[in-house]
Amino acid sequence: MTTPTTAALATSDGRRHRSAKTRDAIADALLDLIGEGRLRPTAKEIAERAGVSVRSVYVHFDDLEDLFCVAVRRQYARVAPMLEPVPLEGTLRTRSAALVGRRIRLYARIGAVGRAARPQAPFSPMLAQVIRDAHARSRAELERVFAPELDARPPARRDPTLAVLDALTGPETWDTLRNTNGLPVDDAAAAVVDAIVTQLTGR
Repeated sequence: MTTPTTAALATSDGRRHRSAKTRDAIADALLDLIGEGRLRPTAKEIAERAGVSVRSVYVHFDDLEDLFCVAVRRQYARVAPMLEPVPLEGTLRTRSAALVGRRIRLYARIGAVGRAARPQAPFSPMLAQVIRDAHARSRAELERVFAPELDARPPARRDPTLAVLDALTGPETWDTLRNTNGLPVDDAAAAVVDAIVTQLTGR
């Protein structure tokens, strides 16, 4: 059996490195275009931004849906380590304010990528899975941060209460407050915090 030479292994490693670099450049090009408001850029536009040929886009990705899913995962992976965990101690209002502040920073960093992904998820099983995974993490965070209040609820009321908290702190609510109703950031954040406290205390 022939053993690969050191030179052959180095060549193979170099090709893999270049391939990974090109793949990342294509995904980053898509993210940049979405950030500039091009929610569904063409393969030609993506290739031009990445500095590669259109053929390279399809060499590295099965289709634009595959590329979009990879890019969305890349954006979520970039954002997650930047955000500190919400503290589990403190009053309900303190924890609510910390969680809302974290969500605001998350939505600002995900930005147009999140807005572009949500409407397309029903038509893309891969993208829908990415969104479901992100939502599961979001819901688990709510359960951790508000565990004392949720656990004090009657069992029949726990899940409905959690569902309302999920809606209150989700990106759609934030878009409605900020973009549809034009509330300043501080006013929108205060409204969500007040709604969380009211939901969990009844006052």
